[in-house]
Amino acid sequence: MKFRYPQGLLLLCACCVLPMTMAADTAVKLDTPMGGWRAGAPEGEGEHFRQVVNYPASSVNIPVGQANTARITGQIQATPKSAEPGRLIVNGVSMPLKFDPAGRFDRPFSFPNGSNSVEVRSADGQQRHRTQFLNTSGGATAAKLRVLLAWDSDGTDLDLHLITPDGAHIWYGDRVVSNGAALDVDVTTGYGPEIFAMPAPIKGQYLVYVNYFGGGYRSDEQGQEEAVQPLTTAQVTVITEEGTPNEKMETFLVPMRAVGELTLVKAFSYP
Repeated sequence: MKFRYPQGLLLLCACCVLPMTMAADTAVKLDTPMGGWRAGAPEGEGEHFRQVVNYPASSVNIPVGQANTARITGQIQATPKSAEPGRLIVNGVSMPLKFDPAGRFDRPFSFPNGSNSVEVRSADGQQRHRTQFLNTSGGATAAKLRVLLAWDSDGTDLDLHLITPDGAHIWYGDRVVSNGAALDVDVTTGYGPEIFAMPAPIKGQYLVYVNYFGGGYRSDEQGQEEAVQPLTTAQVTVITEEGTPNEKMETFLVPMRAVGELTLVKAFSYP
């Protein structure tokens, strides 16, 4: 079974923190995250996915009892029945969002420290909801480098692979390495996200690969699997110094045509 992540410090006085939630349609509901200030999972609500690393991490899909601090959940009640996904926009990164037949959604995500925004949209873009919140995680170390992978098909599994300047290979089979890098989110059922993080990036060249691990099937409304076309488009976003005045973000789209394909998406240098 495969398994799989956040950051920026923002200081505000408590009296200045107000929940910020903007909705364009009352049929749209965002249960988590909620607007305002939060400081990680409450006592007793375990974040089962936490790895032995110095920053928050996130889950492999959504296990039963997963902490709400690591999930984006809600419902678009009047969403048209469509095979098309909606959109999930987290801190400016737009990704496909999977709905069930009732319009519900439940995606894993690991939020960086500091100010975060989450917006969900229906497939036709007519219904949307947005919330803003401040995330704090005690003494957690901010990740100065994050890489997010999403893709545009259901029932498929793409995998994110990173090679760091010292030769370490981070992937679902070796998720935490000695240089502090980790792969914290590994979604195996379509759309993603998968998230790589490194709190203290090494200077030098990084290689980002995407592997089309498997899939090409999705479940219909009766729960039966049906074949879909194998072509899927990978979306890779590289973020450095997230949540700071020096933040930089680049997004790359790469077509993945066949199961087993391994593609070098990006080579970049840090800093």
